[in-house]
Amino acid sequence: MNAGPLSHDPLMDVPFRVLRLGGTKAIVERRPDGSVVYELDETLDPYPKRLTERLVHWATVAPERSLLARRTADGASWEHLTYRQALDGARALGEALLALGLSPARPLMILSDRSFEHALLALAALHVGIPYVPVTSAYSLLSEDFSKLRHLAAVCMPGLVFADDGALYGRALREVFGDVECLVSGTLPEGRTASRFSDWLATPVTAAVDEAFEKVGPDTIGKIMFTSGTTGAPKGVIYSQRMLCSNRQQVAQTFAFLQDAPPVLVDWLPWHHTFGGTHNFGMVVYGGGTYYMDPGKPAPEQIGPTVKALREIAPVIYLNTPQGLAALIPHLRADETLRRNFFSRLALIYYGGASLPEYIWAALDDLAVKTIGQRVLIMSGLGGTEAGPTPMSAAWDPRREAIAGLPVPGVKVKVVPVGSKLEIRYAGDCVTPGYWKDPERTAASFDEDGYFCSGDAGAFIDPQDLEKGLRFDGRLAENFKLSSGTWVNVAELRLVALNVFSPYARDVVIAGHDRDFLTALVFPDLEACRALCDDLLEPMPDVDRIVGSAGVRAHFQSGLDTLGIRPGGSSSRIMRIALESVQPTLDNGELSAKGAISQANVLARRRDVVAELYQPVPTARTLVARSASAAGIASQTR
Repeated sequence: MNAGPLSHDPLMDVPFRVLRLGGTKAIVERRPDGSVVYELDETLDPYPKRLTERLVHWATVAPERSLLARRTADGASWEHLTYRQALDGARALGEALLALGLSPARPLMILSDRSFEHALLALAALHVGIPYVPVTSAYSLLSEDFSKLRHLAAVCMPGLVFADDGALYGRALREVFGDVECLVSGTLPEGRTASRFSDWLATPVTAAVDEAFEKVGPDTIGKIMFTSGTTGAPKGVIYSQRMLCSNRQQVAQTFAFLQDAPPVLVDWLPWHHTFGGTHNFGMVVYGGGTYYMDPGKPAPEQIGPTVKALREIAPVIYLNTPQGLAALIPHLRADETLRRNFFSRLALIYYGGASLPEYIWAALDDLAVKTIGQRVLIMSGLGGTEAGPTPMSAAWDPRREAIAGLPVPGVKVKVVPVGSKLEIRYAGDCVTPGYWKDPERTAASFDEDGYFCSGDAGAFIDPQDLEKGLRFDGRLAENFKLSSGTWVNVAELRLVALNVFSPYARDVVIAGHDRDFLTALVFPDLEACRALCDDLLEPMPDVDRIVGSAGVRAHFQSGLDTLGIRPGGSSSRIMRIALESVQPTLDNGELSAKGAISQANVLARRRDVVAELYQPVPTARTLVARSASAAGIASQTR
């Protein structure tokens, strides 16, 4: 089913800013077993054996160009790291890593997030063939028992651990890595020895660095990326140099305009996650661009630094999550200086992490047309840590539909019936060889033809014309059945609900497994909802007062009434909702590092709220669709 635009908007017919994109002709093979194999009719161009060949190239042809920029300590200006400085630093640090005897058996582990130091160490490790392991800082800073960090330490057995602040990470360094060599760029940790990053950066370079570089090949392990572990212990995805290099070339051909001029990014996405750390940072290194480290976060209360950065720096491509784009829109509307700078040379907005609600898409179209007289192309694809991370993408105007598109050059996609859904599977150079020290899970993740089983579901954009490609159809594991045995398409229904409640809902989680009807937990956008609180006299009402106000409840009641009479029967209709004042966060495991909500974790942590939604007599805070009484649901006792 299609959860695309709710109605036609004339803005969709306004031409978008011209940019060069890759091919869109597909080769489609229908197989007797019901599967369909896609391949793009475009050859993958040659790519380097190792990623830092591109660093060497840009340090040669554009040595003074900025690779990275970050805010100075006073926040008044930007500090830059040039390509020449990056290569020199990577070579010096590579010498130090080799001297320490690091190897796949004793890799480098990085505990802290984005920084010049993180980037230099990562490039150094890639340059001399030593795997590195970027780890979310939450495992060190937000955990009481360090259970996931201990698991990673036991699995990886690092020979060196880096943290950018020994005081901040001191407890983790002492309790988890007591005997491991430690490197810090700031304050030394108490209670254990550590080396200073600045001393290592001054290491004299010998011929050993160039010798190690020449030995790095496509099968050399570049890094190990651990998934979030929201459903168990984190699993380590192996990234070979082949993966890193091939997918950067695949993306360069898909976004062909990136080959015409160096990309400029303003980016907040964390580097322990593959969207920010592999795709975005890798795109910049590969294309000789500049990466501005956005110090903001994709939430209304933390987006101020992002707004300030975008007033000063005009991105060529803007990559973000739907949540981040939603938080930015009010500022773009209110601030003409921001708006004009943001759109001044913007070629593409690319989103990931979740489907983009139609109202956010419409708002961005409206802002672009009012500012520059054209739309800016907005699109996405389908990614995954195990696939490079971009095995599929649109390369055309998707007209506000959340489509996966077609394979990037050099990737084959197999669509296989699994139950009531179609699973998307991948084969190609950008696909992982497996999971770190987990042969059983590796074997179970590939089918008999060698395709990686993604767990993502797809649907044909046009079943009568398969060459048009695929749209995203949720995760196989997140869909569930009602008591009637009817399957619920969670991803589609969530997107419909977000559009209906727009622009006052940040997210929606669908409930109803083995129940007779569907309900939902709704997380209001508190800043937007303030505009609905005419019944509240105080200037700054608290969260519970906002969520419980008559204006907010009236808006969501109206939206729920619409959802309660949708065509398609019980699997398409939400009959009750609860407005949640406590927002999902990364800290409580309900959000991923890139801001995507975890349906399973929210339902598990808030099981009492779900139970309340199914009380025989609705509680005071439960909103009930006005069609529910007629359907016999208001007094439902299941």
